[in-house]
Amino acid sequence: DVLVNNAGRQQYCHKLEDLTTEDFDATMKTNVYAPFWVTKAALAHMREGGSIIITSSVQAFKPAGHLFDYAQSKAANVAFAQSLAKQLAPRGIRVNAVCPGPYWTALQISGGQPPEAAAEHGSSQPIGRPGQPVEIAPIYVLLASDEASYITGEYFGSVGGSGL
Repeated sequence: DVLVNNAGRQQYCHKLEDLTTEDFDATMKTNVYAPFWVTKAALAHMREGGSIIITSSVQAFKPAGHLFDYAQSKAANVAFAQSLAKQLAPRGIRVNAVCPGPYWTALQISGGQPPEAAAEHGSSQPIGRPGQPVEIAPIYVLLASDEASYITGEYFGSVGGSGL
């Protein structure tokens, strides 16, 4: 049994005063509440040996000023994985977080970054470019597999060489 919480909302905002309560609430409902609700519903069906993977972000550890609400929500995702891992370990269900960034995803072109920054997204990484989703997929496959039976309560970065 595998559950991957991967939905996310990211909208840039340069000034806290311009971040509306509605936008803040939408980010929290997507990035924090939804994994809670989905996981709670899935647990009724998960058996021993199951794996829950939550997609967090490098923003949990190195927050950008213009991603104020997103960074907070992704830090909450790491705490979610670590706390729930302790709760579910006796039931034989593992919980881990994956913390990508920067990756080229739909978040970048749907308001997640200022338009003028999109062309440079990921260029400051030692690798010199953003990651592609296919490059992070093996982490999810490992965490979902029986080969990761002793891995729980962890977070895994994939950030092009800059470290978490």
